[in-house]
Amino acid sequence: MHGISTKPLVLALMVTLLTGCATDKDTLLPHGDRTMQDLWHQHAGDGGSGQVATRRLLDARQSLRRPLTASDIPSAVDASSRYTRTAHNEIIRQFHRLPNPDLIMYVFPHLAGTDPVPVPGYSTVFPLYQRVQYAMPGERLEDY
Repeated sequence: MHGISTKPLVLALMVTLLTGCATDKDTLLPHGDRTMQDLWHQHAGDGGSGQVATRRLLDARQSLRRPLTASDIPSAVDASSRYTRTAHNEIIRQFHRLPNPDLIMYVFPHLAGTDPVPVPGYSTVFPLYQRVQYAMPGERLEDY
């Protein structure tokens, strides 16, 4: 079995590298007759203050604006109320509270303390969970 010769591959690689080195920067990156200062003055306005460019920007924005008609106003309010975030719809509508039932415990009469003092029996109420638990969005839909 004959081995694969790498000489043609090396030769092609060397020719490619030498061709890349044969060009100069002016051929690869031609530049015009304007300097950086000319470009700055053109885009920032006269003297670099930016007032002319700002005025042009405001004029362009003003030409894009149009007044809302009477039929546009109700539809705009309805459309924005569906996706506008408020504190109320973020907490109430997305993260529903999970039920935390109250447990009633009866404590039998007993003696307490270092000097045994009798304590009469009593009932107490406490929540099942120590903290309020919330469902993930879409996990639970009914309110409590």
